Amino acid sequence: MEKKKFYLTTAIAYTSRKPHIGNTYEVVLSDAIARFKRFEGYDVFFLTGTDEHGQKIEQLANDAGISPQEYVDGVAGEIRSIWDLMNSSYDKFIRTTDDYHVDSVQKIFKKLYDQGDIYKDSYTGWYCTPCESFWTDTQLADGKCPDCGREVHKGNEEAYFFKMSKYQKALEKHIEENPDFIQPESRKKEMVNNFIKPGIQDLCVSRTSIKWGIPVTFDDKHTIYVWLDALTNYINALGYTPESKGELYNKYWPADVHIIGKDILRFHTIYWPIFLMALGEPLPKKVFGHPWLLSGEDKMSKSLGNVIYADDLVRHFGTDAIRYYLLREMPYAQDGTITYEKIVSTYNTDLANVLGNLANRTVAMVNKYFDGIVPNKDAATDFDEDLKATAEKAKADVVALMDEFRTADALEALWTIANRANKYIDETMPWALAKDEAQVGTLRTVMYNLVEALRWIGSLLEPFMPETAEKLICALGAKAYTLDELVTFGSVDAGFKVGDAAMLFARIDAEKKLAEIEEENAANKAPAIEIEPFKADIEFEKFLDLDIRVGKVLECEPVPKSSKLLRFTIETGSETRQILSGVAKFCKPDEMIGRNVLFVANFPPRKMMGLESNGMILSAEYKDTLNVITVDEKIQSGAQIV
Repeated sequence: MEKKKFYLTTAIAYTSRKPHIGNTYEVVLSDAIARFKRFEGYDVFFLTGTDEHGQKIEQLANDAGISPQEYVDGVAGEIRSIWDLMNSSYDKFIRTTDDYHVDSVQKIFKKLYDQGDIYKDSYTGWYCTPCESFWTDTQLADGKCPDCGREVHKGNEEAYFFKMSKYQKALEKHIEENPDFIQPESRKKEMVNNFIKPGIQDLCVSRTSIKWGIPVTFDDKHTIYVWLDALTNYINALGYTPESKGELYNKYWPADVHIIGKDILRFHTIYWPIFLMALGEPLPKKVFGHPWLLSGEDKMSKSLGNVIYADDLVRHFGTDAIRYYLLREMPYAQDGTITYEKIVSTYNTDLANVLGNLANRTVAMVNKYFDGIVPNKDAATDFDEDLKATAEKAKADVVALMDEFRTADALEALWTIANRANKYIDETMPWALAKDEAQVGTLRTVMYNLVEALRWIGSLLEPFMPETAEKLICALGAKAYTLDELVTFGSVDAGFKVGDAAMLFARIDAEKKLAEIEEENAANKAPAIEIEPFKADIEFEKFLDLDIRVGKVLECEPVPKSSKLLRFTIETGSETRQILSGVAKFCKPDEMIGRNVLFVANFPPRKMMGLESNGMILSAEYKDTLNVITVDEKIQSGAQIV
């Protein structure tokens, strides 16, 4: 009989920088789901990859002094190595710079244009570079990007637009008729109430100011906007083009689930379904928006200095221990937290004490009492049926919970077997049974049941902790059960020989480990910078002579024929003034618009490149870099620095 198909994807990781453990959670979650589906007998296709175009990449590459392609090659390689480190069993790793993807995106854009879904117009709005998103005045949150809270800058350019509004009714109908399309339920309510019901705006799908991207074939001034590029990876990876859908596409599409972060749910539940409707293709069956993994109580951020990386954690605790933490400690619908203290506590409690100790004691006792040969059951104990019932219920619970992607609850259910087996040891006291020849039959049953419990655990554990599951089954000298064989606890004859007793997880000295990590993190912090010597003291009155003000940048543009100068038009309360500043190599003009800068207001005017400059903008200099000093935008322009 042909296997049932299951196609799942992660969001493709943005190649701006090395992914932290919060980014890595998604691929571990997806891998556990993919492995469990294979365990259930599905023919699984698991896709992940990298999103490599856009303005932010262009800027980072420019700052690094290399080409965008060189930049994304490096980061994409780093991402893939971390995915591999976490034992993710993906079937394909797509990059949006792959030739076949570029070709399909261009053909999709042309098809949508030819059928009237894409039109040319101009756009004036606020642009968030990190999110690659345009916003209207009313969509901004306190003047900042509503998605990420970062600064936005004014943009005005010719662009192509997709007629999103044309498909609004069809999308509403699909969500209503497919109640599981957006999960969890709280995310669906957020999308429907906040973004769909108020009216879906037409979407900008090209840029003229960005060159690092896929060109529009029939209008080479335009680069295809990142979301039309990135989202189509899910079908392009299967060989899709509008002209030919390909064998993998016909086999696996529509996707059973897109596993994505809650911050990009809008793009996957509004834009992506509408693109597919316009192409005449089936929609994915489900979009699951997982929560964030916070560092303590905060979102991970380099600026906050709280970023934790997967490779560092694996070095200290091992891959499976980190997989376990991510899958067990992340709630289904609320944000989870990660700290070194919590990792150590979870490691010692669940892995070392509960599972590791159970495995070590059981194998050691089989070796000691029966020369390593697992005996068959003989005389029953009063506790056998409860252990059997616990194992069988745990298996049923794990299967049901994994159908809903509730990995934390599934692992909790699986650990009930280990907890019950440890209690079973305390109840039956095999060390006491071994001292009484009349109790040998009971001892055989106890050892059989303990090995059987561990075999059930090892068989169910593989999707979550593949290395540990293999080690456990190997220590038992057994083969893992298939899901179909996990029906009746204790129905299989023993007689096989266990391996040597070994701790799967040795207990960690928490104080010593945390001190080691703290010392390592301190050593890895950037060294103190070398600064210029302080200048000689001056009289306080000389400082008071300087009139330093806050100015809001209304305009900023390069000065013709100058490689250094930018011309700023500054609002200074009730008036404006023009200031020239030699910062062209260090900042982009459009990113300065709307910012509050500090400037010396009482320097006499002077001419530069034929233009008058009325003041001096303050910058901080370090080595070969200048950064214009900006202040809170809530401060009134013209305010004096005192």
